[in-house]
Amino acid sequence: MTTPPRDRVTRLIVALAVTSAIMTSAIMTSAIVLPRAALAEDGQFDKMRARIAAFVADKMEKLGGSRIVYKVDTDGLRESVITDLRDDVYKTLREGKIAFSGLAIRDAGVEVKIADAKGREQLARKLASAAEGLPSHALTVTDGGDGLVRLAPTDAASAARLRDLVEDSIAMIEQRLKDAGINLTSVLPDGTDRIRIFIPGMMEPARVTAVFARKVKVSFRLIDVSMPAEQAQSGTPPTGTEVLPGFKDERHYLVAKDSALDGDDISYAGPGFASGTKDPIASFRFNGRGTRRFAHVTEENIGRPFAIVLDGKVISAPVIREPITGGSGQISGNFTLEEANSVAMLLRAGSLPGHLDLVEQQVVQPAAKP
Repeated sequence: MTTPPRDRVTRLIVALAVTSAIMTSAIMTSAIVLPRAALAEDGQFDKMRARIAAFVADKMEKLGGSRIVYKVDTDGLRESVITDLRDDVYKTLREGKIAFSGLAIRDAGVEVKIADAKGREQLARKLASAAEGLPSHALTVTDGGDGLVRLAPTDAASAARLRDLVEDSIAMIEQRLKDAGINLTSVLPDGTDRIRIFIPGMMEPARVTAVFARKVKVSFRLIDVSMPAEQAQSGTPPTGTEVLPGFKDERHYLVAKDSALDGDDISYAGPGFASGTKDPIASFRFNGRGTRRFAHVTEENIGRPFAIVLDGKVISAPVIREPITGGSGQISGNFTLEEANSVAMLLRAGSLPGHLDLVEQQVVQPAAKP
């Protein structure tokens, strides 16, 4: 899962505006209107990040605060990447009607046996085409002899995936701190797989780490229409179901406890606008495995509503009108743009491979006055 550069720049523009407002009591309009593409290409992104970090460091020296370091789950990332690669290979083989056998994950890569040489060439060509322009998806394809093909991410692709995971984790941390009412922060990469957080004036780091003690839970579940949710709530709900509240409204929903899909099946999520109404929405896209599972679920349950559940609350409950085979969807719910962005961030957080490991937390005392 990759956070587009423009999204990263937008986050920093907002953060810089907030920081500037604190410094001067006025938002710097010139910072907000800088072209996003130019920011990403000429190093402005890193310059703004450094500027925010310098301001927060100055506040830390004067006020003291919390210093927290997390490590991203590199093992979970590797497992996720290889699993997705296997699923992509399977999908490509099936769609191309290429005969194969022995598809398996082995030694940090994927192996498959394809007797036909043209089939092997077709697989390599399609995977290369899909990875074009995506450095994090580059592959090495090795001929193992006797029809055996071995595929594995390149070292450069693995490094790019790790950078993407760190950036996505930073986005999630920033959003969840904001949701917790903690706004003046500096969240930066620390080496290749760690993230450093400075929070001026916060002398209780445990309050912050509690925010990340659990992973955001995202699930897609079918809604049970055998009885009203209110009746199930006041009585005995059907076996295998539970009643959950809505994300924004007072409505309750009777949903299946088992998930048809979960956050690990999401490869991308971001805010946007509905094409017809221009209302803010959160859009998402599934990985190969999620696309197949979602297609199967929607094909088998046409006419039934299903719930998109985020941390135990139903954020949307659309009715399945037809099989959804494209692997993408939209979530609407009378959101403001900020709420749509928050939902998208949390969807991305729910799909981050693994978890964040707490490496260090400490209270930094303010510098002694001369």
